[in-house]
Amino acid sequence: MATYNSEQTWRMREMHGAPLASFWRRAAAFVLDIVILSVLFVVVGALLAPFLVKRGWVAHSDKIVFALNANWYSVAWVVLYFGLATYIGRGQTPGKRLLDIRVVSLAHERISLWHSLERALGYGASMLEFGFGFVQYFIHPNKRTVHDRIADTIVVRDPRRKTGARRIEKKA
Repeated sequence: MATYNSEQTWRMREMHGAPLASFWRRAAAFVLDIVILSVLFVVVGALLAPFLVKRGWVAHSDKIVFALNANWYSVAWVVLYFGLATYIGRGQTPGKRLLDIRVVSLAHERISLWHSLERALGYGASMLEFGFGFVQYFIHPNKRTVHDRIADTIVVRDPRRKTGARRIEKKA
């Protein structure tokens, strides 16, 4: 007989009291990541252009542009960037790392690849209705946006990273 297993409870209790990242820190990390993924898109796009044209996936190499509302590969690039960067960075994209914040799972000790991709896809849901999914940060009691709730995550100040001041205190 199958029974309900409340495996998330231990993780939620473990995360109780974690310092949440501010909206502006999260927004700045997101903007930094957009800049980084755009630069990477230009570099990778230039390298892959001959292959994409030869396969017939794009008409001409000069038509490869980063535009979320114009082509499939821009959307795929954003999802892959945020999904893989979050997973490989153990909850931190390059932008989040620079701003000392981290995405953590409320279900597992380490964020999984699936949760990372699910959260990346959730950015689309957060952008719907003129970005109201991002504004929900101010409404939700635990400062969770739509993409956080889709992937069952929260964004916290990074407790693992030691600042210079903390390192000095430990040496003294």
